Amino acid sequence: LFHPPSLLPVPLTSTSTSEGILTSSLRDIHHSFINTQTADMASVIKDALPSRLKPGNGEAEGRHHGKSQSHVAFENTSTSVAASQMRNALNNLADGVTDPKEKKRFETEMDNFFALFRRYLNDKAKGNEIDWNRIAPPKPEQVVDYNSLGNSESVEFLNKLAVLKLNGGLGTSMGCVGPKSVIEVREGMSFLDLSVRQIEYLNRTYDVNVPFVLMNSFNTDSDTASIIKKYEGHNIDIMTFNQSRYPRILKDSLLPAPKSAGSKIADWYPPGHGDVFESLYNSGILDKLLERGVEILFLSNADNLGAVVDLNILQHMVESKAEYIMELTDKTKADVKGGTIIDYEGQARLLEIAQVPKQYVNEFKSIKKFKYFNTNNIWMNLRAVKRVVENNELAMEIIPNGKSIPADNKGEADVSIIQLETAVGAAIKHFHNAHGVNVPRRRFLPVKTCSDLMLVKSDLYTLKHGQLVMDPNRFGPAPLIKLGGDFKKVSNFQSRIPSIPKILELDHLTITGAVNLGRGVVLKGTVIIVATEGSTIDIPPGSVLENVVVQGSLRLLEH
Repeated sequence: LFHPPSLLPVPLTSTSTSEGILTSSLRDIHHSFINTQTADMASVIKDALPSRLKPGNGEAEGRHHGKSQSHVAFENTSTSVAASQMRNALNNLADGVTDPKEKKRFETEMDNFFALFRRYLNDKAKGNEIDWNRIAPPKPEQVVDYNSLGNSESVEFLNKLAVLKLNGGLGTSMGCVGPKSVIEVREGMSFLDLSVRQIEYLNRTYDVNVPFVLMNSFNTDSDTASIIKKYEGHNIDIMTFNQSRYPRILKDSLLPAPKSAGSKIADWYPPGHGDVFESLYNSGILDKLLERGVEILFLSNADNLGAVVDLNILQHMVESKAEYIMELTDKTKADVKGGTIIDYEGQARLLEIAQVPKQYVNEFKSIKKFKYFNTNNIWMNLRAVKRVVENNELAMEIIPNGKSIPADNKGEADVSIIQLETAVGAAIKHFHNAHGVNVPRRRFLPVKTCSDLMLVKSDLYTLKHGQLVMDPNRFGPAPLIKLGGDFKKVSNFQSRIPSIPKILELDHLTITGAVNLGRGVVLKGTVIIVATEGSTIDIPPGSVLENVVVQGSLRLLEH
């Protein structure tokens, strides 16, 4: 499905495009502009479109925004030349694909990427920075309190539900190989195992058949296909599809990093979970779900152990006729960088920290002004998803992500690239009656680091039908745990803390340096353990540490 961009950018009024991320490439484009001033602009625009959608075929027509200022002409031409060069490069990549079916799939993917790239160029040309003066905290009707929802035991809507987990991420940040969802979390079970157990329990308890859908990436697809075979005898229907594979963009030239469709993995990237709408549609899974009578999709990150099906929210979505619901929870000091829901000229929107002008970042982090943050637990109406995709209504804010990848030849400097990404939460503005629900903190239990892993493995939680339930004797929210660099990888974490300490009465834990915890350790209050560089601290088995700071070196040798 190709989404044709505007054929010409909105003219620039005051913000120069020869700055920021476009600097070096626009310098090159300037020379092209000098050499093409007398060229027919229509041909430049025509070259920037996919061949099957060029004017003349009756499928796309361009509109020229007539402006006489020379700098506007330069901006328009610069953007058009960059788009034209990218389009030609993408066509060359597609020409190298020989299998007709694969070629069609690849061309569709590249057309969608090109639409995103073109929109990025236009945004840069317009200086499309968010207007902070138009931003306000959400209105009361834009956020519903979870406690005000009816306490539903109604299961009639479960037959209209499917559960989707975002399964595109790798476990590399925690030192693991393969999909992050297969990291062992608790009692020998992975994130994926726990999710499957939850859906099985739902299906068995209420005599329903809720499909379980995984959105993989090219990084996780083959491993996931092997892993899910073990669930074949289970009471669960598992469906999988891949999110898009887009070419990374060379920062200096604004051309694709891959030299062919079969280029190395490092030249490609999955474009964020905002891609779920088009990928769900293009894969055919959206229509399959609708044919089964499924109308509502509950989406969440694979590593959020608190994201379980909630009958109260499900019933609220049906009764309120909302096409989109974003679960929010109260922001704490640990969450100040998380995306938040805002009111933007009467419309509910998601605001990410990457979109915030530097001078307003502290205001964005304020718990007083923006007291909620997005859990990325999203409920959406599938018929509405189909509508916004087919009508080309999606225009989620683009998040440019700068990275470096290794050069092709040893000894050469790393190559600076750009990834254009979108977030699923940013789609809230495209759906009717979309709003947030302020949910209890228990519905947000992500595992991003080994600090999080220690928490979910602890005695603070028990496992019930694949769901982690906090001990009712806990006096408040979960403790804040900060483990240093020596605990970054799961293997190091497991060797240094072979037995998770009891933390039911813990408020705060900080451990840095070479620290090892013995078995049966109990931590209470605030505990800080700091092993200075070159030293080691061994906490003896059975130790009880309460409101203490342990520094220096401590080793106990068995004899």
